[in-house]
Amino acid sequence: METVQWKVEGMSCTNCALTIHKYLEKQGLDEVKVNFIGGDVSFSINNGLAKQAIEQGIDKLGYHVVTGEEKPGEKKSRKLLANHLQRFLFCLVFTLPLVSHMVGLHWHWLMNGYVQMAITLPVFILGMAYFGRSAINSLLKGIPNMNVLVALGALASFGYSMYGTLSGNAEQYMFYETTATIITLIFLGNWVEDRAVATTQQAIKKLAITQKVMANMIAYDDQHAEHVFPVESTSLHMGDLVLIKSGEYVPADCKILDGEASVNEAILTGESIPVEKKQGDKLIGGSVIANGTIKAYVTAVGQDTVMSSILKLVKEAQTEKPPVQQLADKISAIFVPVVVGIALVAFLANYFIGHVGFSASLLRSIAVLVIACPCAMGLATPAAIAVGLGRAARNGVLFKNAKSLEVFKNIQQVVFDKTGTLTTGDFRIAGFTVSKDGTGAGNDSAGEPQQMGDSPSAVADFQRIAYSLERYSNHPLAKCVAKEWKVKDAVKWAKVEEVKGLGMKATDKDGNLYIAGSYAAAKHLTDDDSHNIYVLKNDKLVGWIDVADDIRPEAKKVVALLQSMGIKTVLLSGDRKAKCDVVAQALGISEVIAEQTPEQKLATIAALDKIMPTAMIGDGINDAPALAKATVGISLSDASHIAMQSAQVVLMNHGIKNLPLALGLGRHTYLTIKQNLFWAFAYNVVAIPVAALGFLSPAFSALAMGFSDVVLAANSVRLGFKKVVPSSKP
Repeated sequence: METVQWKVEGMSCTNCALTIHKYLEKQGLDEVKVNFIGGDVSFSINNGLAKQAIEQGIDKLGYHVVTGEEKPGEKKSRKLLANHLQRFLFCLVFTLPLVSHMVGLHWHWLMNGYVQMAITLPVFILGMAYFGRSAINSLLKGIPNMNVLVALGALASFGYSMYGTLSGNAEQYMFYETTATIITLIFLGNWVEDRAVATTQQAIKKLAITQKVMANMIAYDDQHAEHVFPVESTSLHMGDLVLIKSGEYVPADCKILDGEASVNEAILTGESIPVEKKQGDKLIGGSVIANGTIKAYVTAVGQDTVMSSILKLVKEAQTEKPPVQQLADKISAIFVPVVVGIALVAFLANYFIGHVGFSASLLRSIAVLVIACPCAMGLATPAAIAVGLGRAARNGVLFKNAKSLEVFKNIQQVVFDKTGTLTTGDFRIAGFTVSKDGTGAGNDSAGEPQQMGDSPSAVADFQRIAYSLERYSNHPLAKCVAKEWKVKDAVKWAKVEEVKGLGMKATDKDGNLYIAGSYAAAKHLTDDDSHNIYVLKNDKLVGWIDVADDIRPEAKKVVALLQSMGIKTVLLSGDRKAKCDVVAQALGISEVIAEQTPEQKLATIAALDKIMPTAMIGDGINDAPALAKATVGISLSDASHIAMQSAQVVLMNHGIKNLPLALGLGRHTYLTIKQNLFWAFAYNVVAIPVAALGFLSPAFSALAMGFSDVVLAANSVRLGFKKVVPSSKP
């Protein structure tokens, strides 16, 4: 199976997306996703099926697949009247004379029916070529779209007028201006709608721009002389050397070979303060060198870069349909036939019951056809989601699916892991004790080495043994010891192994048994369980090490913000309760659940989730099951791979600073969706009866229909800058 991702032009509403979606499913394709706002279409295809045939099928539906490849005989330049603005301007030239009487201009020659028909004909032909073709294709596929309503209204008014002209009763059948005005104003409305909808994609477009920038590529000639020449970032390959100067974009994911620089990663993390980078540090494509010059080699290009992964996640999330959209989709699918029925009833009721003239009754039914707007219902959810996801991505919050945005509205408590989430995860040795007689006697040091008795070398020996053991472990505490106490003359063990739940165990060439591990390894030797690492030799305690993990600087403010939002906070950790209580007390977290295994964490989250909707935030492998079980799982960008895979939301700014923003955006996105849907339903509920009763002309109805979506887009765009997180309590 191959995953295909296309850009499709011409989709203007949910019905368009449904038409393409159903067509692709009928072709036997799997995992079909269609987003009419961004024009993104993706599906999985068996290698035996021809993509070209599927592409041609979409073209026949009235849409266009943009593959980036020029088809035989197809010009690269845009075709004449290829967009709504060009169509509007073309039609406007012919429509203005027909409506000139509205501004007091009366030309006698315009009263001739044949003259009006001749002026209207170009507009009618263009309108039917666009709306009529789309309408017929949608009817053939069994999913009538809004263009069916427009085409019916224009066809009815033009046909009625042409009948009057040819029959010699032009004065009673002069509705050419209605035909021209409907088509012209709907083209205008579509253009305004497209512009409004495009603004909902601005944040995503800003990310996409960084995918194609200029790069300074370094190459060497046969004399090993260095040369720098400009290339597009899209032509870079893994391993290429690049020179990046102040003010330039990082062209792809890189690793610094030489130099230091301040890097602005705001486009990825929302943090405007530059981050200092040095040799060996990684650079993310799309970030900007604020100050400094560096040489780096490319580590990832194209779809493998961090930025591409972000864009892919956002686009996939946009194509997901949250539960709130299901009702709107069902109504949109039957909306057009229902409106046609209402228009017919309006005509019959006005003519036979209301005793309104045939012409006036026809105009009222045409107004019903034109003012109805299924697009509004289809746009309500996608527009809000597009803005919400865009703002989130711009601030370093990645939602893997749109459902996560919606379920945030119910979150009533947030459960935090401790290490690496509320704390930095960057451990340091805070103190240690060396026991001379093997009893553990002595006082803890506070950062300074504690030398016992008359043996200054005891500390050095202790550090050497601890390093020699811990350098074989991947545990964060062990890595801390191995990093700070690194020595050249490490002990060469005859045998070394890591025992789960205990620690490192090794035997030297003389047969001495050493252990560096948790309290479980030393509990039969001491009652003091307050230390992190215990070192034993031949089952005697020779010392212990205390390791500190600093609380994240933003943690206290984040917890306070959540509590001000009415969200309960819980600390859930595998660490000892005494250490968890210290962190919880410092941050103001009242409930602590400590000393939990991964299985117990999973059970705890399941139990908490039954009481109230729960978000879990963690970063370790042991957090993965709980993240998957929670109502919403949230991970950090520097978390373990399995934790990021299990989570539905990823915080990219190397911390929990934007956790309240993620929760706030989720709630306000759902609120915006509800507001949009209310407007969409209210608009149609009010507008259709008003048009049926003759209070709106077809021309005004066309204008109102086109601009109805602008209200939804504008309301959605508000989500991009409105306040979604309250201020923390003092």
